[in-house]
Amino acid sequence: MHQLTIAGKSYRSSLLVGTGKYKDFAETRAAIDASGAEIVTVAIRRTNIGQDASQPNLLDAIPPSKFTILPNTAGCYTADDAVRTLRLARELLDGHPLCKLEVLGDPTNLFPNMPETLKAAETLVKEGFQVMVYCADDPIQCKMLEEIGCVAVMPLASLIGSGMGIVNPWNLRLIIDNAKVPIIVDAGVGTASDATIAMELGCDGVLMNTAIAHARDPVLMASAMKKGIEAGREAFLAGRMARRLYSADPSSPIQGVIGT
Repeated sequence: MHQLTIAGKSYRSSLLVGTGKYKDFAETRAAIDASGAEIVTVAIRRTNIGQDASQPNLLDAIPPSKFTILPNTAGCYTADDAVRTLRLARELLDGHPLCKLEVLGDPTNLFPNMPETLKAAETLVKEGFQVMVYCADDPIQCKMLEEIGCVAVMPLASLIGSGMGIVNPWNLRLIIDNAKVPIIVDAGVGTASDATIAMELGCDGVLMNTAIAHARDPVLMASAMKKGIEAGREAFLAGRMARRLYSADPSSPIQGVIGT
């Protein structure tokens, strides 16, 4: 069985999931259980994990004793803001160093601001954070983030929440082939076949939220994503056949026939 290893810890599932956009915490937990995911990401600026004692706490539904909580900086547009957010998260999670960095550049398309992302990554790595980083599918900048010391690099497949799937598989292959840390597709997955393709390309994992939470049946879609991830990994290991325009390989040989 494939194991995803991040910062020295191994996980049975290569599917990572978010916790936003569900109708309530009960649906969140049911979908996460169906997905088989062990790493669950939480937007610190949008979700209560203890900041407000008067409100329901997500950690009651998704306990850190059962899941690896991955605090993220969704909604941050500067390196300083992202760093402050993750320092707060580390306090709320008793020193937990694993985090997801994302610094956005545009509130409409949510594309990453790469100069600010690189700046934040440098600061966080120096402060002892284990940084998993959302980024553009730029092979050069992905390598720069790895060399800074990020424990996983997470290029987008397409825009956050778009459901458009993998729009540039060639860039992903360049990133994967040049990486020494896990490469995890983050953003843009719409359905199980998108997750399968990511794993067939050789990605180490896929992180998603909207594709499950906005499905007509989120729990059933979570189950489909689990299977899609597993199928894609097996296909990658099996090695697909070469593409051909046509596959004429007649059972009756034509060797020796007149004109051949």
